Amino acid sequence: MRFVYPQGRKKALTFSYDDGQKYDRRLVEIFDRYGVKGTFHLNSGSLAKDENSIYVTAAEVKDLYRGHEVAVHGVQHRNLPTLSRQQQVTEVLEDRKALESLTGDLVFGMSYAFGSYSPQIMETLRTLGIHYSRTVNSTGGFFPPADFLAWHPTCHHGDARLTELGEGFLHVADYIELPLMYVWGHSYEFGQSDSWQVIEDFAARMSGRQEIWYATNGEICGYITAVRSLEYSADGYTVWNPTAVSVWARTDDGSLLEIRPGERKKLGEH
Repeated sequence: MRFVYPQGRKKALTFSYDDGQKYDRRLVEIFDRYGVKGTFHLNSGSLAKDENSIYVTAAEVKDLYRGHEVAVHGVQHRNLPTLSRQQQVTEVLEDRKALESLTGDLVFGMSYAFGSYSPQIMETLRTLGIHYSRTVNSTGGFFPPADFLAWHPTCHHGDARLTELGEGFLHVADYIELPLMYVWGHSYEFGQSDSWQVIEDFAARMSGRQEIWYATNGEICGYITAVRSLEYSADGYTVWNPTAVSVWARTDDGSLLEIRPGERKKLGEH
């Protein structure tokens, strides 16, 4: 069998935007209009008290990003490798606590300020309950990350290959299991250069496709982690799902197989 995304979707598309500036308001409206999802990485220490600021307000975070995901970007947007271990913990944990308070939800995700990280920082994040963190190192490809704490995106939205990569994703090779396109950036890049048409055109081109799972960073991380957590019998013919997430696969005869949370299933049954 080959794993697929929920309800048998063949591929996943996600977006990631940093810093929480006022231009997020228009970007969220675009995403909602085209039915795509994004993750918005916020610096809680920069959130505004009133709407005259360049940043979104703390009061609007819950409603503004409803249907999307809010994630950590560092309480003060500091460069983690330059900090002591204690300062790193404060920068991440205080941001996570503040964002959870504002959203009323759990916050498990992150993107690295300035794209800076190290193996030591990744291990620190694991102890702080961070499940994934995005880098700024574009791959130009569609494979899921080997380690979600070094999640390299497909491309920045300003990449000259954006349209080409989008077309490649729509016709992605069958040998890639759980193909994923990940686009990142900052909403102020659209606002300051009045280049909104870039994201409008791309979202319109990619929207409304039955084979694509439009998901947040956290939803994709959670699903692929569940796939990787499946347990198999020694002969490989029985699978157990120890997670709280249903996992989906296509069998050799094309049937769609759901392996529910806690379920043991003999492969071939559906």
